[in-house]
Amino acid sequence: MQSARYVAIIMDGNARWATQRGLPVLEGHREGAQALKRTVKDAVRNDIEELTVFAFSTENWARPDDEVQGLMAMFAELIRSETPELKEQGVRMCFIGRREGISEELSRQMDWAARETAEQTRMTLYVAFNYGGRAEILDAAARYDGGGENEFRKLLYAPEMNDPELVIRTSGEIRLSNYLLWQTAYSELHFTDVLWPDFGEADLLNALELFGQRGRRFGAR
Repeated sequence: MQSARYVAIIMDGNARWATQRGLPVLEGHREGAQALKRTVKDAVRNDIEELTVFAFSTENWARPDDEVQGLMAMFAELIRSETPELKEQGVRMCFIGRREGISEELSRQMDWAARETAEQTRMTLYVAFNYGGRAEILDAAARYDGGGENEFRKLLYAPEMNDPELVIRTSGEIRLSNYLLWQTAYSELHFTDVLWPDFGEADLLNALELFGQRGRRFGAR
């Protein structure tokens, strides 16, 4: 049975989780951060080589200001607190997305985390922050001088990233939401009704098991 080595996740459902419990939206995001921490450990334990997570999209700036500012502060806090543990786990951190609009302090934190974990080889964690698939393609196209698909790929935010074999989306929504549009051309898709804060190892293993049952032909017969 084939095993997914490269996995991407759309971490959806934090706000709905909080609303169902009568909590502020930011509490849902905090619980979502804990789910991410668990999932990184689960991914390492299950021999996933690359995990890419959708943390903040280019469209998320349209959310209420207090939610956006709260997310930015929480993200900076998480980078500071979690980077040493990720390093101990052998996880290399990379950030993909635009830096425009992000504070200089947060940008420095992201660069610091990437430097601190640069030598780790057990798993690479790509964090898509201020990221949009169309923005990535537009940014690459603006610098593209020809040469075909391989030359274009070199201009993407993380040209060394492998195309995700499996994309998981939580919360019951069935769409990609402008996520890794170039890289997911032949990805297998898995949708679950589980809200992201409730996502656990059993959910990850279920997605991996179902992936293993699929036949991947990449357009061939």
